[in-house]
Amino acid sequence: MKTAVWLYLFMFVAIFDLHAQYPILTPFAVSLGATPSFIGLILGVYSITHLPGNLIAGYGVDRYGSKGFIVFSLIVAGIVLLIQSRVSDPWGLLVIRSISGFVLAFLSPACLSLLAKIAKNQIQQSKLMAGNGMVHTIASVLSPAAGAYLVSQLGFAKSFTFLGWGLILTGLLAWIGVREERSGAPANMTIAGEHALSPDTQANLAVSAQENIPWLFYAVPLALSCSQGILFFELPLMKEASSSIMTSGVFFSVVSMGALVTLSLLFLNRIFPFYRVMFGCLALAFIFFGMSVHWPLPLYVSLFLIGMTKGVIFPAIASLLAALTRADRYGRVFSILSVSYSIGAFIGPIVAGHTRTQVSPYFLAFLCLMLALSLLPSRSFAAPVRV
Repeated sequence: MKTAVWLYLFMFVAIFDLHAQYPILTPFAVSLGATPSFIGLILGVYSITHLPGNLIAGYGVDRYGSKGFIVFSLIVAGIVLLIQSRVSDPWGLLVIRSISGFVLAFLSPACLSLLAKIAKNQIQQSKLMAGNGMVHTIASVLSPAAGAYLVSQLGFAKSFTFLGWGLILTGLLAWIGVREERSGAPANMTIAGEHALSPDTQANLAVSAQENIPWLFYAVPLALSCSQGILFFELPLMKEASSSIMTSGVFFSVVSMGALVTLSLLFLNRIFPFYRVMFGCLALAFIFFGMSVHWPLPLYVSLFLIGMTKGVIFPAIASLLAALTRADRYGRVFSILSVSYSIGAFIGPIVAGHTRTQVSPYFLAFLCLMLALSLLPSRSFAAPVRV
């Protein structure tokens, strides 16, 4: 489990650096003279340049292992942030963010693949994925407020420099600390809730699911990241957050605090992951709908509820795919997952930037999630039946 601890450390620093930029990128782009629609493009291009990196990582991780991709991603992303500290116009920021999106695309598939391989069984695998979600959430709780504080004290340039050196040092630690056994994990694992299934049911479900994960399933992570991209674009521009970068940073931290609550509920790992995905997405959709019609709940409460649903959904998606995939295909499956996240995160800010004066961006997030749920191939994922 030492490898898992190292991976958690690297993911913590990477997510900390990434989320620390969320409340400051929009004000930074505004300070460079970017318009709202161009800001949406800046935020979106980071995600769309994930695509080639995700595709390369998918086959590369399965063939060459995870360590090299983790080290490369962290160090080069740090160097890019150092360059970003010297950007002086919106187009330069667009180019830098596109490069950053490409190099960081390798990190998530590599880490998730390595975590899945070191697990001895699916229950442990689910716990490792939940642990990854916990680390991700703790980092995202602390980082937005920390990033806003850095800017308030040091300014944009020095803040990006500080974050860049953090990534570089973490990459060097990854080179020293990661130990990877190429033999991998067992090729077949039972799904969550295995105690409720007969051996024949377990075997049939595992084989059929590993043979074919329906492509329509990936509409769910795409819609999730689209709605998240809309939130990250719109939140700093709302009147409640526009008065102060610190206020915007606190709002992002509230989302992560909500996720931390549900991630702490360890009994959720015993629930069939497909159910967690489905009902979590449904709850998230209705929260966005409530925000679009200005329901009476305060903004802080709405953001906290959004975070709670994220804490349920994201680990469940990773657990479900890991349980239904052969060990020699982890890299490819998690790269497809990352591609889905990237496409959604690209579409969300751009659409919100061009339509926010005509329709509530939060209503668009609601529509995306409901459409994905309507396309969800439920019959392809057998529910655990008690025998």
